[in-house]
Amino acid sequence: MDAAGQEGFREFVSNRSAALLRTAVLLSGGDRHAGEDLLQNALIKAAGRWDRIEEPEAYVRQILYRQQVSRWRLKGRRRELTVAEPPDSGSGADGAGAAELRLVMREALSRLTARQRTVLVLRFFEDLPEADVARILGCSVGTVRSTTHRSLARLRAHAPELTALGRSDAEEPLPRGFAAVEVRP
Repeated sequence: MDAAGQEGFREFVSNRSAALLRTAVLLSGGDRHAGEDLLQNALIKAAGRWDRIEEPEAYVRQILYRQQVSRWRLKGRRRELTVAEPPDSGSGADGAGAAELRLVMREALSRLTARQRTVLVLRFFEDLPEADVARILGCSVGTVRSTTHRSLARLRAHAPELTALGRSDAEEPLPRGFAAVEVRP
């Protein structure tokens, strides 16, 4: 890679790594360390082909998705979530609701299978159409639809407390990276 390519790569990493890390953490079930590893491996692969990449962010996201698919195909489901620091305790009433929502969502997402979690992240966090999700995961659109339906049902079953955390339009917005999902009892 020449000097201009190195500078372009550094600029891309500087500008887009936070958003890519959020996606990687969600794909890895809320495990920040696994998300960091996932992103780092994707960036290493992208760096090797940097001069030939036309759309860097799309390329790196594709690597993230495919690596995560490979991980859940090869490994069994992890039973324990290890973290370096305890979760946010919330600083007063301002952040308490958002922190509680993040914790509830993280726990509910961790109870899903890796495939279910990946489909939900791609469909609702990344806001990709079903056809794109099917292409990324190498399955049919019908499989994406049925997996989405089963995943949302399982999410509702594992997190009925999300109904109590439901918000009206007048309340403060959800934390960045979360979309409103109707949870029915």
